[in-house]
Amino acid sequence: MAITAGMVKELREMTGAGMMDCKKALTETNGDMDAAVEFLRKNGQAKAEKKANRIAAEGLCKVVIKDEKTAAVVEVNSETDFVAKNEDFQNFVKAVAEQAVSSDAADMDAFMAEEWNQDTSKTVKEALVDKVAVIGENLNIRRFEKVVAEHGCVVSYTHGGGRIGVIVEADTDVVNDAVKEALTNIAMQIAALHPKYVTRSEVSAEYIAHEKEILLAQIQNDPKESQKPEKVINGMIEGRISKELKEICLVDQVYVKAEDGKQTVGKYIDQVAKENNAKLSVKRFVRFETGEGLEKKEENFAEEVAKQMNA
Repeated sequence: MAITAGMVKELREMTGAGMMDCKKALTETNGDMDAAVEFLRKNGQAKAEKKANRIAAEGLCKVVIKDEKTAAVVEVNSETDFVAKNEDFQNFVKAVAEQAVSSDAADMDAFMAEEWNQDTSKTVKEALVDKVAVIGENLNIRRFEKVVAEHGCVVSYTHGGGRIGVIVEADTDVVNDAVKEALTNIAMQIAALHPKYVTRSEVSAEYIAHEKEILLAQIQNDPKESQKPEKVINGMIEGRISKELKEICLVDQVYVKAEDGKQTVGKYIDQVAKENNAKLSVKRFVRFETGEGLEKKEENFAEEVAKQMNA
């Protein structure tokens, strides 16, 4: 029986196995779809099928720097922290990060469809499916971001053995050890205090308006504050907005290593620039945290044992 591309596609969607594996399975079973699924299952290539609906919220973030101007960070998820500590999984995450730093893909779909650098007969997606079969857990390449500095350099910082990965891109006309050390300190700041923006200029007017609307509603619902004059209320809102911006804007945050406990990150950057006779600024940063925004499965060992005993 002639094996068509449509049949291969259907089998891939059913099993998650690689394209060539699906083609071989269909050839071996003379195009019988059910027999081909069984063939893949027996050969361990359809293991991903049963695991695809499991929550993968553990895992690792990995940063790879290609040179002083190019870096990439990836997040690869696993179901359990135990697998995240597995050397085979860690090597796979590193390989994914190395793929990302050399990739020109604009989104995840394009990235997953790329030839896998470690075996060009496979795509990145097929390499992932193979790794699921080997490790025995649902794995997910969740996201990646590549950063290329146009007028300066990039530095990175990884926290907690891969729980958080940070890249900082700087505009600078001086790239030396002192400047890179300062930028690494700033990357540590980003990991610890999780700013959302570099400067206030990046914060949209819509965001500010929305926050003011919420603050006004809070004041109006407070019996004491709601009785204050409009001018005072407006001042309270502006003050609270300013306080919030100091927390979410990197350069306005208090630098965690400030000797006086007051120096902002912006002032620290100015100090480093002056000491190194440099024009220095942070252009942007990327911060990935493992499992951020994902629902984590609550494990109950007693319930799991009971289910197995009653199966």
